[in-house]
Amino acid sequence: MAEVRVPALVLAAGGGSRLGGRPKALLSYRGRPLLEHALAAARAGGCAGTVAVLGAAAEQVRARVETGDCRLVDNPDWRTGLGSSLRAGLDALPPDATAVLVLLVDTPGVTAEAVRRLLAAHTARTDLAACAWAGRRAHPVLIGAAHFPELHTTATHDTGARTLLATHPVTLVDCTDTGDPTDLDTPTDLTHWGIP
Repeated sequence: MAEVRVPALVLAAGGGSRLGGRPKALLSYRGRPLLEHALAAARAGGCAGTVAVLGAAAEQVRARVETGDCRLVDNPDWRTGLGSSLRAGLDALPPDATAVLVLLVDTPGVTAEAVRRLLAAHTARTDLAACAWAGRRAHPVLIGAAHFPELHTTATHDTGARTLLATHPVTLVDCTDTGDPTDLDTPTDLTHWGIP
């Protein structure tokens, strides 16, 4: 069996329009930017490298975030929605990737343990998997390389991987006990996470 190589793809391009134009990658949570939390979860969870897609405030992100050996990719079309960032990230993956683990920068409660569980699902020959929190599918998701061409075609505007996941069987991996899937979209969400 071929070696399994699953890099993480962190989508971190959003401008935080519903948060008063505060780019999510730079929001400080527990003393460091959200992007650092996502990269740390990917690394500690066992991903084979990381790619992060930047958009809003990309120069400031590069200057202020410790990204280590993460490959940073600029998405000049980030304002068109999540889909363009997903496509830009897919194009930047190493050619030997057997799957990709997609993480959103605005889910600081996603832990390394959730990442490990998704990677374990892939090694069990599952090529589409998603974390389930109390029975509800959420992020992160794992997408096998065989689906990359279809994902590249269907990831438009803000749909991301939704179309792909809606038309193929997806293995749900219970992560209820590993953290909190709540994302950061509104000022109320900032309060949930204790972000000023």
